[in-house]
Amino acid sequence: MIVGLLTETFPNENRVALVPAAITVLAKSGISVLVESGAGTAAGYPDDAYREKEAKIATGRDEVFAQADVLVQVRAAGANPQSLSDDRSRYRHGQGVIGFCEPLAEAEASQQLGQQGVTLFSMEMMPRITRAQSMDALSSQASLAGYKAVILAAEALPQIFPMMMTAAGTITAAKVFVIGAGVAGLQAIATAKRLGAVVSATDVRPVVKDQVESLGGKFVFLDEIMAEGEGGYAKELTDGQKAKQQELIAQTVAESDVVITTAAIPGRKAPVLVTEDMVKAMPPGAVLVDMAAERGGNCELTQAGQTITTHGVTILGPENIPATVAHHASQTYAKNITTFLDHLVKDGKMEIDLEDEITAGTLITQDGDVKHPRVREILGLPKPQPEPEPESEGDDQPATETESAGKQDGEA
Repeated sequence: MIVGLLTETFPNENRVALVPAAITVLAKSGISVLVESGAGTAAGYPDDAYREKEAKIATGRDEVFAQADVLVQVRAAGANPQSLSDDRSRYRHGQGVIGFCEPLAEAEASQQLGQQGVTLFSMEMMPRITRAQSMDALSSQASLAGYKAVILAAEALPQIFPMMMTAAGTITAAKVFVIGAGVAGLQAIATAKRLGAVVSATDVRPVVKDQVESLGGKFVFLDEIMAEGEGGYAKELTDGQKAKQQELIAQTVAESDVVITTAAIPGRKAPVLVTEDMVKAMPPGAVLVDMAAERGGNCELTQAGQTITTHGVTILGPENIPATVAHHASQTYAKNITTFLDHLVKDGKMEIDLEDEITAGTLITQDGDVKHPRVREILGLPKPQPEPEPESEGDDQPATETESAGKQDGEA
């Protein structure tokens, strides 16, 4: 079986789906890798590093598409619409594609790829279960993003994070407030604490209280706000809960030197949690890093991809933060991909077992059709019909009078 590693074409996407070390791991499963030349260069992995692991370097993109049984990418389908358009003629019926696909936000793109006969797997849809932890690409990338967000804040803040007692006087520690204690938020808490800041955090899921406190943060929470959704993700709040949450957030934001927002709902626009009035109440020189900028932002003043200063506060709206630490982001993503491939590939062939929660949860399209129930719902497609039960011996025999009568009465 041949896995094709493609060069990412999305602007400023520096990650690569497989690093050279992954080639050896895949070889043990009977998988050879064909690499588009330059695929890993931006992440610090030159072609020679792949050659040393006995991967073949393709002469061009066309060769990778023509020979690969499965294509692996960081961004596929709706996560890179331009690439979907440019590569449309290159896909083959039955070819597998694995990557971030934005199937809930850009369902039509997944459908278009499915119409090419592609078997599409979306890494965002990986179920958050114990068996799938090593395949959870959202978590691996979010952890690095949480770290980098704190570094960006520290660079923009006109003061230092730790308390220092010097001959010239005592410097008080910076106060950092993290909104959202998911994977990214917890890593932000840990990083800010290591830098010496006084850290507090909030989340609508009370279950994360112990995690926040174990990292040295103070948990800011209202008991009446409980909004943990399916799979451990946060769910959208009611209007009343939103009002109470904003009041709580406003009090803490006004006391903070740094605010880092991480709140996101899969497939939905990011909730606005920090208003302009809250920004006005922040100390002069304060910094807000909005990690949800790509989803519309948690702060109503955020401009995606821009750094602005308003009301004396610097607001950063970074996009694709993991790509700014592409070397290690690629390492962790490659681990997710290789483990997932190991899960799918048996005896050198990809086997799709829809009884398996991991496979069924990530499969978006197959055989020209959209398979994932949530994506079908977004597209307005009818629920998939269950496979007919195989006929057992004797099913072709005439029914008895009793059986016939029962069926006429509507009984099974």
